[in-house]
Amino acid sequence: MMLTKKWLAQLPLRAIQKVKAVSGGDINQAYQIKTATARYFLKVQPKYSAAFFAHEQEGLHLLSPVVRVPKVIASGVITGDAYLLLEWLDLGAGNDAQLGKAVAQVHQQHAQQFGLAHDFTAGKLPKINTWQSSWADFYINQRLNVLAQLAQKNYLWNDFRQTHLTQLTQLIRQYFSAHKIKPSLLHGDLWGGNVDFLADGTPVLIDPDVFYGDREMDLAMTSLFGGFSDAFYQAYTQAYPLRPNYQQRITWYQTYYLLAHLNLFGEMYGGALDRTLQQATGNL
Repeated sequence: MMLTKKWLAQLPLRAIQKVKAVSGGDINQAYQIKTATARYFLKVQPKYSAAFFAHEQEGLHLLSPVVRVPKVIASGVITGDAYLLLEWLDLGAGNDAQLGKAVAQVHQQHAQQFGLAHDFTAGKLPKINTWQSSWADFYINQRLNVLAQLAQKNYLWNDFRQTHLTQLTQLIRQYFSAHKIKPSLLHGDLWGGNVDFLADGTPVLIDPDVFYGDREMDLAMTSLFGGFSDAFYQAYTQAYPLRPNYQQRITWYQTYYLLAHLNLFGEMYGGALDRTLQQATGNL
């Protein structure tokens, strides 16, 4: 969509001088807004209600006490289009060890149960966040099974995937029946594109999809698409030691993210999902 002068005039900003489209991921339209006194980052989701950005705002609110995130300036709806206005961040280079410490600090924010106070169903992938005392119940029923059912609806499911997913859920239940964990605040989509550094080197997290869960889920995402160095993991582990045999469970959580990509982008992620399911169930 083109942002008209009439549309822009309804933003809570004065004297807009320049608007230009910028990279904003696969989901939102994104723009840099320049006024006489400052620059801003604007996300727009055409033909959606304000609820579309409510979950992201909640995530920024929960993360902000312990890690640098973009500050929310305003949000709402203009002529039927949801928008989120954030501060513009001048980015630079940083230290992965500092990033590792920052993520460890996020994960040391705990809740009494797994989940979040609200669901997020406005996007393409439903996030059912009903509070649960059992991590296995939450992860299997409110993450894995939800996306498996969606894949079936999208004609992206088969007997092989269902058989291996059933085996995986059995392994997860077996492990967590003997291992109790604390619900940690998770970024929820912790890949290289959602982390950066300010000009002074301060780590920044963007585009959160928060809930309280097993912190290994965030770390599994960091190793799925690359972008995190050994210094990140060393600093993280020093700040918040991991449970024994963490590496053996990475594929349990990468399965979820590959299921998400399968539903979003189709069978191009089918092979990676199948291999990960085989690894996760020890069938390679």
